[in-house]
Amino acid sequence: MDRSATPQPRRADGWITGPQRRTAPAVRLFCLPYAGGAASAYARWPASFGGEVEVCGVELPGRQSRFGEQPFTRMGMLVDALASAVEPELKLPYALFGHSMGSLVAFELARELHRRGIPGPRVLFVSGGPAPQSRQARPRVHDRSDAIVIDRMRSLGGLSEEILAETELLELLLPTIRADFELLDTYAYRPGPPLACPVVAFSGTEDQAVPAARVEAWHEQTSAAFTHHELPGGHFFLRSAQEPLLQRVRASLAEACAPGDPHNGPERGHTPA
Repeated sequence: MDRSATPQPRRADGWITGPQRRTAPAVRLFCLPYAGGAASAYARWPASFGGEVEVCGVELPGRQSRFGEQPFTRMGMLVDALASAVEPELKLPYALFGHSMGSLVAFELARELHRRGIPGPRVLFVSGGPAPQSRQARPRVHDRSDAIVIDRMRSLGGLSEEILAETELLELLLPTIRADFELLDTYAYRPGPPLACPVVAFSGTEDQAVPAARVEAWHEQTSAAFTHHELPGGHFFLRSAQEPLLQRVRASLAEACAPGDPHNGPERGHTPA
């Protein structure tokens, strides 16, 4: 029998890309993608961390390795399924990172895990996403024409010019993009107790879609430390300012996972680019 041809089991039933390490890391960093994005957005991140941090890209249904699966259109159903899938991975210290739509998913995942009695993340990283209580009503996108959906993604910078030029590829991606927009269009924030973990927020100095003031409002969602970093770039500073972002993530993880109180007190901070 050719063992090389034997299919390898999917980690967390496909929700996490890449194999699990043979040796346990000090902390796992689960990374949630933006609307229309995939776990591959974080493919280069592992090289920027030492062996103490395991970067776990989260693959949502309907994209790349899970392209044939139906994407979620409701936040509650998504975080319920995601929490069940990653729960076995949470026996070690962990942190959550999400960009844009991913920041909202990471936040609601943290709340769902708390409801299940699972210890919370050491730190929640929210990048390029408004605080849930500060989200502004805007025209629905998911049920509009293809041109409007594409124009919205273009304005955010979420699709490269190469993809925009490939009509057939764009048609394949549109159902998942629409599903992600529907998830956002139908999301309704429900007030609740603040998280007990530190929140580290990032915003782009030129991001017109999510200005810094709406990112600053994340401080209301934690009873622990809050820090807000402004980085150069537009909505996708995740790419253009990747190295300074990663430097701050590494520093925050080191602080949050240091011996002693993992929540590091109630300090508040704001650092410009």
